[in-house]
Amino acid sequence: MLRIATRSSELALAQAESFATLAGVASELVVVETEGDRRVADSLHEMGGQGVFAKEIQAALLDGRADVAVHSAKDLPVAPIPGLQVRAFLERADPRDILARYPLAELPQGARVGTSSVRRGAQLRVLRPDVEIVPIRGNIRTRLGRLEDLDAIFVAAAAVDRLRISGIPFERLDPELLCPQVGQGAIAVECRAGDSEALEILSGVNHGPTEAAVLAERSFLAAFGTGCTLPIGGYASWAGGTIELQGVVASEDGRTLMKARATGSDPATTGAQVASALIAQGALTLLR
Repeated sequence: MLRIATRSSELALAQAESFATLAGVASELVVVETEGDRRVADSLHEMGGQGVFAKEIQAALLDGRADVAVHSAKDLPVAPIPGLQVRAFLERADPRDILARYPLAELPQGARVGTSSVRRGAQLRVLRPDVEIVPIRGNIRTRLGRLEDLDAIFVAAAAVDRLRISGIPFERLDPELLCPQVGQGAIAVECRAGDSEALEILSGVNHGPTEAAVLAERSFLAAFGTGCTLPIGGYASWAGGTIELQGVVASEDGRTLMKARATGSDPATTGAQVASALIAQGALTLLR
């Protein structure tokens, strides 16, 4: 019996079930409450950002309560955890951001747009300096409920698709217009480094093109040592053995936007090239 650690949200459970089906082995879910789930009134920045939806799940692996852990790849810290290994990435869903209710071109002047993501807020301010960003937290259905008092909100396209949410106007934003979060749309599966049985199962479900793309994005992000608490976006595609990666760093007020792009065959090298190009433009100074 393969024990699968997962968060308790509707989306997390759906992702864990997708992995279980793909793995094709007898399994059970080990539901873990994370700091990010408990502290819904606090901002991700206050909690330390990336890792608040992962560390308790990783603890369940380390103490033997679970054999594998299923994460949204965007929630995984880029620094490796001793004793654990991310061995599988499932085929990526739509990585784009969605603007719910109004298309970007039709947002009313001074629109109130809900998001807790500094990346989304900063890039939206570049395009629409007139908007007001309203911080919101909670699962996707809770956030969509805020459309009663907001003009629009941001959600991830992958979440909308996986939960089959409909009945609300959505615009999927081109990554060239609004660069996604590193790992967005991908599911990462982690296990203990010495667990040969789990490693074998994960190697059988790993999607190579998604792995190459997400590893390039994570290599890019690692140069800045952070995740969802800073206005950084990164998106890679893989085709014919070539990775194409774009990276974006913005000021939170939307007054400055830096972009860089690189292509290559090695994820780590490609990610480092994009990070170096942005650092040469002054990204570290901007982020401070």
